[in-house]
Amino acid sequence: MAPVIPHWKQPSHPEIQEVIHSSQGSDSYSTKSISRINLAPFSRFASFEFPPSTITSQPTYATVQLDAKSHMNLNSDLLYINHSCEPSLIFDVTAREVRTGPEGLKVGQELTFFYPSTEWTMVQSFDCTCGTPSCLGRISGARDIGSTRLSGYWLNSHIRELLEAEQQKQKQQFTDKN
Repeated sequence: MAPVIPHWKQPSHPEIQEVIHSSQGSDSYSTKSISRINLAPFSRFASFEFPPSTITSQPTYATVQLDAKSHMNLNSDLLYINHSCEPSLIFDVTAREVRTGPEGLKVGQELTFFYPSTEWTMVQSFDCTCGTPSCLGRISGARDIGSTRLSGYWLNSHIRELLEAEQQKQKQQFTDKN
């Protein structure tokens, strides 16, 4: 996957986030974000601002899903927050904010969020490398993980609604067959 070429002022969140890019000459491009602040559990880390964020109907590997049909281009260094199955952050798209998880946040901690908490399906699935005890392996969106495996995760309302609709559809198909 080719890196996103930033068109926004960098760094966009220098007081809270440090972005680390893979070294030049590396075979693969990668980034990660590190916290520059300590925060208590469930504290606001950042807000999704419009602008620089913009809404689109076209999902890409770099957008965040807002509801069943719309997505958001972050257009900021928040783009460089990677996935983890045990994330340090929560992307609450309804409240338009990023919050710390139940453990809070420490200076130097990697900034991560649980991609299926916002993404029903993903343009580009991947094999998770978070290495946590609860790692789900292949990440391709909440639809492919299912509600049973997602129980216990914080999920945005549109993901919960889509999971419920999927369960109803499966129940109806079962009823129709019998």
